[in-house]
Amino acid sequence: MEKRWYDDACGAALGMEFVGERWALLIMRELLLGPRRFGELRSGLPGLSANVLTQRLASLERSGIVRRRRLPSPANVQVYELTPWGRESEPVILALARWALRSPAHDPSLPFSPVSLLLSLRMLLVPGRAGDWQAAAGIRTGEETFEARLAQGELKVARGPMHGMEAVLAGTPSAFLPVIYGGMPLTAAEKAGMLRVEGNRAVAERFVTLFALPDKVAVE
Repeated sequence: MEKRWYDDACGAALGMEFVGERWALLIMRELLLGPRRFGELRSGLPGLSANVLTQRLASLERSGIVRRRRLPSPANVQVYELTPWGRESEPVILALARWALRSPAHDPSLPFSPVSLLLSLRMLLVPGRAGDWQAAAGIRTGEETFEARLAQGELKVARGPMHGMEAVLAGTPSAFLPVIYGGMPLTAAEKAGMLRVEGNRAVAERFVTLFALPDKVAVE
């Protein structure tokens, strides 16, 4: 490591030295659903400059968290991805996010990336609402498509071409929030032009009711 911020042997202190620089953890978040090109990372993090992104990727590479590789033809482009050890950060990132969402300071009107939306579904599923129901729902945000597969009370999400989806919901990431977490009826969101539904409507109607934000903490 190039520098030490903390004179502390605790693993939490070492973890902060790996990911404590501004944007580092959010770059890792954007890579949790698979490799991304440089421009795609910037698109998911609109407040991040190209210069800072370059610096953070280099630092994460040196730490063994991120690696570069070139996709084979016909793509033939360079992408960044988490190493196997980097992917182990998923439960840490989701736990931190869920913990922070309990704060009254959380502002859902701020920019929200497609990856953030899919990870929020994985993180905020209420198993009691899902029961033993199995479903496959696709999510389309712009040109990006994702699969959300529910089975045995667990939701697995992945970036992909949406094969075998029973229903597909399409809209901007922010447009999903009032429906999934705010109680807005799906039909109302459709009438307002916020979301579109394709496929099995009953599956889509039930799917959006399976999630809930954690209770806010009382701050004195």
